[in-house]
Amino acid sequence: MAKQVVPEGSRRRRRPTHGGAVLSEEIYVRAALRVLREHGGAGLTARRLGTAVGADPSTLYRYFAGMDDLTRAIGDELMGRALDGWAETGDWRADLRALGLALHASYLAHPQAAVLTASRVSGRPREIAVDEAVLGILRGAGLSDPAAVRTYHAFIDQSLAFAALDAGSLALTDEARAEDEAMWRSTYARLPAASHPHIAATAGLLARSMPHSAYPAVLEMLLDHTAAQLARAEA
Repeated sequence: MAKQVVPEGSRRRRRPTHGGAVLSEEIYVRAALRVLREHGGAGLTARRLGTAVGADPSTLYRYFAGMDDLTRAIGDELMGRALDGWAETGDWRADLRALGLALHASYLAHPQAAVLTASRVSGRPREIAVDEAVLGILRGAGLSDPAAVRTYHAFIDQSLAFAALDAGSLALTDEARAEDEAMWRSTYARLPAASHPHIAATAGLLARSMPHSAYPAVLEMLLDHTAAQLARAEA
């Protein structure tokens, strides 16, 4: 059974840790991002976090019900960081594009954390703020509520799916990633036209394109689809 989290008003340490920090959820989340960067998801433990914040490992459970609760908080932090540099302008397409790219960039800045959290739903305030912003953009653009929800669903799943996919590549060792990228020239480019005419015809383009994320292009496809929905509704 998960341990009960101490209420917000009662859980702040009265004395700083031996490192001089007064603990909080935010400090633990930031420490978790560092631990994930250095040790990966398997290395995220209460003991390592305790070392990182300068406290007993059990202190974590004053702030989080368990490691899964912490994982949700990490995802919420990555969501929120996408909003930090984003501001709505009233141009629905520009706003949705900017927010999508900000989400993708926020997760890719912490690849190990992205792999761990992109598939999770935190139900926390910063995640909720992103969802509210996306739905507000779509409803404000003129989509019906059913269409807004369908487009929101596609937008957020697409953004997080590409974040997880691209973060997975970044989380590889440099050697493994280089080997994967080289495969387009070492293997695909050498396939004979007789047996693989379409790959042979596009091998050079594939080698240039595939090491890069397709997210910006796919995001534009979703925006085009949304614009088409709005045009049909206005016709």
